[in-house]
Amino acid sequence: FVLWPKALGTRYMWEEILKAIPVYLSSMLKFIFGPVGGYAAGLNLITTILVTIGGMMTVVILFAFFGDFMRTKVLDRFFPNRKRFSAHNRRIVGIWKKYGLIGVATLTPILLTPIGGAILAVSVGTPRNKLILYMFISASVWAVIFSVGIYYFGNSLFPGYIK
Repeated sequence: FVLWPKALGTRYMWEEILKAIPVYLSSMLKFIFGPVGGYAAGLNLITTILVTIGGMMTVVILFAFFGDFMRTKVLDRFFPNRKRFSAHNRRIVGIWKKYGLIGVATLTPILLTPIGGAILAVSVGTPRNKLILYMFISASVWAVIFSVGIYYFGNSLFPGYIK
């Protein structure tokens, strides 16, 4: 495992960027896919951490700024007769009351997906600046923990992915 590559030429940069794009896109869907995908693709540790944070934060920012628009325009158009107070909605409010924004931000990379955590936080009316700040802190901490753990213990956890 190499922290900083020896040759930082433009060819290496483009190879790293092309390998990072699928990792970025997959970490938008599920946070753990970022560190695992970065390790499997042979990305640099720092690149993996940054791409994983970037993937989660892209989703959080999209939902923070366009969540209300998506709810009013998309959901109301395609599901006009949906129930406003269902058992699912009550469960979401229960999670929010129990853990709050800090708890939801902390649990998003572990249990929830970036999409699920962002939707949960936006649906209860969290201020954008707090949502983005807490999710960024959580994504940064968990990206470092997961990536360093996978990169240091990866050969024993995933034998055969990196030679």
